[in-house]
Amino acid sequence: MQSLADHGVDLVFGYPGGAILPLYDEMVRHPNVRHVLVRHEQCAAHMADGYARVTGKVGVCIATSGPGATNLVTGIANAAMDGIPMLAITGQVARKGIGKDAFQETDIQGVTLPITKHNYLVPSVDCLPEILEEAFDVAGRGRKGPVLVDIPKDVLQAASQAKTAKPKPQDAQKPDPEQIRIAWRMIQNAKRPVAIAGAGVLHAGASNLLKQLAERCDIPVASSLLGLGAIGSSHPLCLGMMGMHGRAAPTLAVQKADLVLGIGIRFDDRLTGETAGFAPKAQIIHFDIDPCEVGKTVSPDAFVLGDLGQTLTALLELAQPRQRPEWRQQIEAWQAEFPVVVPKESGLVMRHVLHRLDQKLNGQAIVATDVGQHQMWAAQMLRFDHPRSWISSGGLGTMGFGFPAAMGAKFAQPHTEVWAIVGDGGFQMTLQELQTAQENSLDVKICLLNNGYLGMVRQWQELFYENRLSHVLLGNPDYQKLAEAYAVGFARCTEQDQIDETIEAARSHKGPFLCEFQVQMEENLFPMVPPGSHNSDLVMDPALPQAVAK
Repeated sequence: MQSLADHGVDLVFGYPGGAILPLYDEMVRHPNVRHVLVRHEQCAAHMADGYARVTGKVGVCIATSGPGATNLVTGIANAAMDGIPMLAITGQVARKGIGKDAFQETDIQGVTLPITKHNYLVPSVDCLPEILEEAFDVAGRGRKGPVLVDIPKDVLQAASQAKTAKPKPQDAQKPDPEQIRIAWRMIQNAKRPVAIAGAGVLHAGASNLLKQLAERCDIPVASSLLGLGAIGSSHPLCLGMMGMHGRAAPTLAVQKADLVLGIGIRFDDRLTGETAGFAPKAQIIHFDIDPCEVGKTVSPDAFVLGDLGQTLTALLELAQPRQRPEWRQQIEAWQAEFPVVVPKESGLVMRHVLHRLDQKLNGQAIVATDVGQHQMWAAQMLRFDHPRSWISSGGLGTMGFGFPAAMGAKFAQPHTEVWAIVGDGGFQMTLQELQTAQENSLDVKICLLNNGYLGMVRQWQELFYENRLSHVLLGNPDYQKLAEAYAVGFARCTEQDQIDETIEAARSHKGPFLCEFQVQMEENLFPMVPPGSHNSDLVMDPALPQAVAK
């Protein structure tokens, strides 16, 4: 507990059990580290994840051995895929019982080996301070990620004279001057450059540097799903999210560019489409802190390794002002030709709700999403004018993530408006945390887009499986009765003219509030790059005159 305090931890999320009880017994003597009792260990990990995304600090979750530890696994994997700093502390059976199938024993070190940056089984209490210090260092250094520390119960019960280890300052990796010079020459010679901003920009705190580079060199900035907010949505150079379900203009811009700057991205498949057809006319520069990411999926023509705060600073020292009016005009034409369509017809669809929510929030709130159609529409339609205000599960695509992640964000930023945008599928996986929100008077708002389907899966079955709908129709509880059972605020919306009053009812309520929007069951998400296709095969919304952009 003292080690946690030494490393600036003031909040942890967890669930007690037999093997971890000695730690919970010690918590009563350390009130400076607040503990939030969740209702499922997976949600402890997701809350720690959301907390880490908005603060940049290491999020901490705690569980007992066996099923408690394995319940953390999905949340740990989610953090690993998205590069989120997390410390998972688990109890383990006493050392003499390890390997003997003792009650609630699981080799959680072995289970989490592929999804952690590092993990530890603590051999003795005297090793504990050093291991915890190293765990924090590993979680927050380089490409960030989760670390697990598994502590046998008898180690937790042992006495020790060892002193807690203080955190050590981390030295950022300095960029190679020659790599910077090569990158600048390529930028200087480009006629149609595009930057793609990823979550690495946010992790490095480099949003302002990216904005300066874009403005000085007149470089439009697209983003990955997790890079939203790296440059403010209201900025004229911000193009929004590109890729499989991204906006059309940034996706087309990358396909027609002669230079692509991948800044803090890992060129994942949802962003690139079939890599053989990705940015076919462009040279590529990859800026990343992790050398293992360079060339993993897309082979760059040049790369710059190091902390983005230092690499972008070094690049700005060389950068000279440049204007590219013809390129900007082309992109603006695509933006005008292929907007995100908000249907005008009667009835209620997700886009109606998200359009009005965006106008109400005006880019100033923190928004966390679950996974599915609503996630992609939120990424397309909502504005984010501040870094670390968009929280979503990218690499793992974890249903059930949105609500607990929003709670973690609200615990971290109690004075900022926080919304969870969820579908009825994902929300039913973690809705038990309504109790956690209620007992903590947590002022988080839930936008539940209830279409009675696993919407994204249904859309894929319609488009790629000849509309054979297999196990995607969901039953739902009466959410009003559910809200009453948990003593949280509630409003239901079934028509377009009720959207504003429903949102305002939530915003004016103190404490958790559930807004249920009963939207049409079958609404398809566009634009869309069909799986296995090139980004040039982008399928537009059928409501637009041109359905496929070449």
